Amino acid sequence: MNAPTNDQEIIQRILDGHAEDYAELIHRHQDHIYGLCLSLMKNPTDAEDAAQEIFLKAYRRLRDFRFESSFSTWLYRVAYYHSLDLLKARSRRPAESLDALTEARGEFAAETAEIAEPTEQTDLARQTLESLAPAERLILTLREIQGLTYEELSETLALSLDAVKSRLRRARESLRLQARHFSASPVVQSGGDPK
Repeated sequence: MNAPTNDQEIIQRILDGHAEDYAELIHRHQDHIYGLCLSLMKNPTDAEDAAQEIFLKAYRRLRDFRFESSFSTWLYRVAYYHSLDLLKARSRRPAESLDALTEARGEFAAETAEIAEPTEQTDLARQTLESLAPAERLILTLREIQGLTYEELSETLALSLDAVKSRLRRARESLRLQARHFSASPVVQSGGDPK
């Protein structure tokens, strides 16, 4: 028998009892899902954990996949809602100090913080993005960092194109307004977005 060549064929084999084929789906999509998680979590360990949780959740819900969209779009939808839950939970937790991290995770946490010294601009951008509501941060991440098109966002978020454009416009405006709080000079330019 020939090996499956596309996601739908692999999914059908998994649903027919070949669970080991799920490894191929993970292999095909892990970089995008990990990248999304890393851009949101800012910590490689947390991003790995989140990506693993997303793939487990997707596996458990694979029977819900209706073959009406691409698997990657459906997987992004699972990742979107899982990440949104994680961001909401994180926003309710108090921030940890470097001393607390060093104490809890050992000296490696302090060494990592010293190695990855952000520039003033990247630190400002991170603070500005993290000050947004989780849903705003997530839609901006999917569009600006992950590069999803409006159509992909529409499918992923189960929204109309107009609703996607409206949410992006509001998220960008929030980002621009928040940037004012962190800097006297404008960091974010508002304006159109090429399709």
